[in-house]
Amino acid sequence: MKRQVEAGIPTHWGNFRMIAYSDDLGERMPHLALVHPEMDASEPVHLRIHSECLTGDLFGSHRCDCGDQLDHAMQVAWDEKGVVLYLRQEGRGIGLINKLKAYNLQDKGLNTADANVHLGLEVDARQYNIAVEIMRDLGIESIHLLTNNPLKIEAIDQSSINVVSRVPIVIKPNAENKAYLKTKKDLMGHLLSNDPVAKPNSESSKS
Repeated sequence: MKRQVEAGIPTHWGNFRMIAYSDDLGERMPHLALVHPEMDASEPVHLRIHSECLTGDLFGSHRCDCGDQLDHAMQVAWDEKGVVLYLRQEGRGIGLINKLKAYNLQDKGLNTADANVHLGLEVDARQYNIAVEIMRDLGIESIHLLTNNPLKIEAIDQSSINVVSRVPIVIKPNAENKAYLKTKKDLMGHLLSNDPVAKPNSESSKS
């Protein structure tokens, strides 16, 4: 995977550098790094690894907390001169079509994890080796990781990147995502508060 192009992107959080990464220059869905212009890779960097959620990030869906997490992470990245990595692995890696199928099953009573299993899919098919590659390209060696997902911490801990601390992203539940967040906490081991890192209760999780 290569750094293909970089451009300045003014946002309502601040002016970031957006860098696109892919194997092929013609890739239409590259992974992205939004980097504060004063990011200092010689110090631990506040960094969020955010997996794409079209429904939440773009359309403001209340079925999940993804859009709120992204908004919070972008603000922290601006305030702390950090980075947000935007990985194109929609729906915990199952893709948008399967994600919508899973939503239909959730409407019939299944939780987010069981819906994926019912479709013959993994509860969480995401990979974080791409994030590690991007961090290395940016010269980042240590991070304050913005996450509620213990598996994400474990994945980065197995790389050359040093996770100095976990920075919680605490989002207030709404009526539509309350059960979803409960499933993430109870079945997937997510840390939806300032709790210390604990081992998850299942093999997969989402953040």
